[in-house]
Amino acid sequence: MKYQLKIDDKGFSVDIGEVKAGSVQVVVNGRSYDVLIENSMVPPSAQTVFAEPVRVPATAPPLVGPVSEPAAGAVIAPIPGLVLEIKVRQGESVSFGQIVATMEAMKMENNLTAPVSGIVREIRVQKGAEVSTGEIIMQIG
Repeated sequence: MKYQLKIDDKGFSVDIGEVKAGSVQVVVNGRSYDVLIENSMVPPSAQTVFAEPVRVPATAPPLVGPVSEPAAGAVIAPIPGLVLEIKVRQGESVSFGQIVATMEAMKMENNLTAPVSGIVREIRVQKGAEVSTGEIIMQIG
């Protein structure tokens, strides 16, 4: 089943597969997760879903100070890579889920989509830029 969700002004495209043996594949904004369902004997409407936790390597530097969430409407690089194309211009109106940029990471092209509908307020990178995981590509508001 496909859903368009909005949480704290952030848009999410969610595709939930068939529940099999207490697990289900869930795709959120194009990223796939294998999700275990706690107490799968409970009717689906009452189930609590838990995704596998992200494992941080022991060599990761410690966090210093508070970590802030990017502003709603931020298009963020999901992994390190190279910006191949910016498909919109500053001031342009975009719709939730619209492809706004393309980047190459691990020899694969990845489309970055608008997390909200709105106006492109700022574009922080240009074609050919190398970006890091979590780097803000553009801001939509």
